[in-house]
Amino acid sequence: MLSCSAVPPAKERTPELRRRILDSAIEVLAADGVTAVTTRRVAALAGTSPPAIYELFDRKAGLVRELFFEGFRRLLASFEGLATTRDPVADLSATAHAFRAFASANPHLFNVMYNRPFDQLAPSSDERSLGDGTRRFIVGRVGRCIEAGALAGDPTDIAHALLGLAIGLAIQENAGWLGSTAKSRDRRWTLAVDTFLQGLVHPAP
Repeated sequence: MLSCSAVPPAKERTPELRRRILDSAIEVLAADGVTAVTTRRVAALAGTSPPAIYELFDRKAGLVRELFFEGFRRLLASFEGLATTRDPVADLSATAHAFRAFASANPHLFNVMYNRPFDQLAPSSDERSLGDGTRRFIVGRVGRCIEAGALAGDPTDIAHALLGLAIGLAIQENAGWLGSTAKSRDRRWTLAVDTFLQGLVHPAP
């Protein structure tokens, strides 16, 4: 249940307040979707005022951009929490399934990241590069597979293709199109990821 925090002094513009506003925006987004994210609603939940959002985030557009980047920060953190084993292909597959888990647990934030439903969200090329850590992580895991001789191909190309596959599957799953049972959805994710990776297996000499 959404609840308001204590109201801080009018001129308190601290990193803690900025964090609270961002967390409140994500809470509103998760509870009621894209259209509910307004400066008035977020400010009320964070226990502050719309002017604080204007000052700390450059109005709603800046707050929306920060939601975009926060999603990628959280996704990267989930990637970085994955184990690294002696099987690089299994590790790459685990990364795709971690992407699925993130998208399933954060559907509205995922929507901001990959569908960009807000008119205010138009990140520049420099800003977009800040969200590239997740892609670099996948490229790194693909690179391990290639170095081990398990896969063949260009690591950047493979990472882009795998990420595109995972985004498409996640969109289908979040929309309820991938299957009516958890078992069928699991099976289709595994089929898609395994088939993709098997198609890149380095041919035997």
